[in-house]
Amino acid sequence: MTRSCPALLVSAPASGQGKTSVTAAIARAHTRKGLCVRVFKTGPDFLDPMILERASGGPVYQLDPWMGGPEDVRARLYDAAGDADLILVEGVMGLFDGSPSSADLAIAFGLPVLAVIDGSAMAQTFGALAHGLATYRDGLPFHGVLANRVGSAYHATLLRESLDPGTAWCGTLPRDVAMSLPERHLGLVPADELADLDARLDALADAWLAQEATALPPPVTFAVPDAVVSTLRLDGVRIAVAHDAAFAFLYPANLALLEAAGASLRFFSPVSGERLPACDAVWLPGGYPELHLDALGAATGLRDDLHAHVDAGRPLLAECGGLLYALDRLTDRDGRSASMAGLIAGHATMQPRLAALGMQSVDLPEGALRGHSFHYAQASVDAEPLASATNPNGGPTTERVYRRARMTASFVHFYFPSHPDAAMRLFLP
Repeated sequence: MTRSCPALLVSAPASGQGKTSVTAAIARAHTRKGLCVRVFKTGPDFLDPMILERASGGPVYQLDPWMGGPEDVRARLYDAAGDADLILVEGVMGLFDGSPSSADLAIAFGLPVLAVIDGSAMAQTFGALAHGLATYRDGLPFHGVLANRVGSAYHATLLRESLDPGTAWCGTLPRDVAMSLPERHLGLVPADELADLDARLDALADAWLAQEATALPPPVTFAVPDAVVSTLRLDGVRIAVAHDAAFAFLYPANLALLEAAGASLRFFSPVSGERLPACDAVWLPGGYPELHLDALGAATGLRDDLHAHVDAGRPLLAECGGLLYALDRLTDRDGRSASMAGLIAGHATMQPRLAALGMQSVDLPEGALRGHSFHYAQASVDAEPLASATNPNGGPTTERVYRRARMTASFVHFYFPSHPDAAMRLFLP
């Protein structure tokens, strides 16, 4: 039995055009109307979903045909269509960038594309860009175009009049610092660190509602997904999950998978000086440990707890920022350094430029897991790798995975639904 729901995939010609702002504006505007809005993010990303979760009031899951597989995407869209009044999907990079791209996702699942173009430094060229996005790929369900960062009503008129008759105009958002979303080296500043985020989101929603093109898009029909059967359970397994400003990169789908398998998740804050809660396994996810050197360096009690945990042969997963914390020492971009947990011999230094970026697939003894890498750190690890990742697109990033007893550490952010049983084996006592 199929399900139908209005849906849009918000994309752009490139990164930095304002996809997150537009998606957030539409989500917050319709949520304020009392509608149920389900928002997704294309591809690997932790920061945009935090903003979009605040805008929509619900968790933001990933949609990635490679990382999770087509059936994972189909299942999430089908589930959302069961209770949502509107489904929004924020694309990744430019509309046709990557493989699979946002355009591939739109075509495969019939998602109408709303193209966001930063019009702040152009006039009639806006129409040429819109025409190219709409016609470059046969079969693309193109909904229309929105002009972002528009300077005035006259500027908006120039942009609108540049469109060919077959391209729908979907309005504008103004160039206004009150609506901007601040950034740092890994992307947007996390939602919890923006005290005025709700005011910014409301300003975006107000701007969206103060125009004509605010009607819901046409409904999209979603097919019934195939059932995914897992053979493992984690009933009664207590997993301690580091979760604070230094360790915030957690896919909701990963948490949901562990809880659905029966695990009990026990969140704790290393930055706040909390000790390790009673647990059978530990997860140190990615984040910004380099911004909290003093607090993490002072967490000697937690360091002792983690050493005792690993020495006892209990499972621990350290991902990216978790790996940085697991090393002996971490140095930030200003040359400041601090002792870390010392679970693996080595040190890392933050770089001013991106050190690694790309999708990753790793064959572990537990099974093959997929995910991605995105970091500014150069690490020197005094250990033989258990395995090395491969990049499906032939990119240069191929991260190494290290293992000590039942501890698994790497720069890869794993997406657990890519192989649920393999992910759960990493936490089985």
